[in-house]
Amino acid sequence: MPASSANLGPGYDVLAAALAIHLELEVEEAGSFSVEADGLGVPLDRSNLCVRAFEVLRPADGICFRIKSEIPVAGGLGSSAAAIVAGLLAADHLYELAQEPQDVLVKAAELEGHPDNVAAALYGGFVVCAEDGNGVTATRLDPPQGVEGVVVIPHEQVPTEEARKAIPEQVALADAVANISATAELVLGIQRSDLTLIGRGLADRLHQPHRAHLYPRSMEIVHEAPRMGAIGATISGAGPSVLVWTFWQSTGDVMKKLTQRVGDWAEVRRVPFSPMGADVPEL
Repeated sequence: MPASSANLGPGYDVLAAALAIHLELEVEEAGSFSVEADGLGVPLDRSNLCVRAFEVLRPADGICFRIKSEIPVAGGLGSSAAAIVAGLLAADHLYELAQEPQDVLVKAAELEGHPDNVAAALYGGFVVCAEDGNGVTATRLDPPQGVEGVVVIPHEQVPTEEARKAIPEQVALADAVANISATAELVLGIQRSDLTLIGRGLADRLHQPHRAHLYPRSMEIVHEAPRMGAIGATISGAGPSVLVWTFWQSTGDVMKKLTQRVGDWAEVRRVPFSPMGADVPEL
């Protein structure tokens, strides 16, 4: 399952992108329940998200879960979404339940609480999510040509609940209009691989300014990224990780400048956007 970056600036709880960092889940009928997670710091009982998702479809009695993940926990890179989608698909595959992707999306969004990260993990590429009277939907777009991601991952974590509490119940009309405009430009820019539209479309006035006090160094990177040669930068999900958008010819230089800028408080990692979503190979 790929990692994911949600919001992408203005698209709060609507936009997300799949990233080429992965979680792998192996399930086996072993006669007794167990969870193996090689030092990932996740629960090893039924509260584990992979197991909770699996048990939405079938009991986990007698199942051994083996989890390997490159996705940082509580970093804003969709670790919980990847775990949820992995658990659902593992149960679907093991018991041949023939769930449609839309069915998996609905169940995953219920567990996660919002659809953007789980949709990106499931479908890959970029997703535009919506909720109406008929439930959750997600429309997939291919990644824009020549555009790459560089992720700045701070060593400090910020709980998602804390980040969500920082957003006010009401926002100014001008801020809402600005975000609608930016979201439209960003989606058009992604579809057309138009770097100018993408750069303009990364602006946000709904959530990043209200969360800036939770990760001031991350917000400094967001503001400084264009001066380093990047297209722009966005807080990844609830943060504190930063997704820096680059054109491929500039990626190496941007990475060098970012590494010098962050020093030892964060890791800088080149992470292409992943056109591939969830994959369920036979073992």
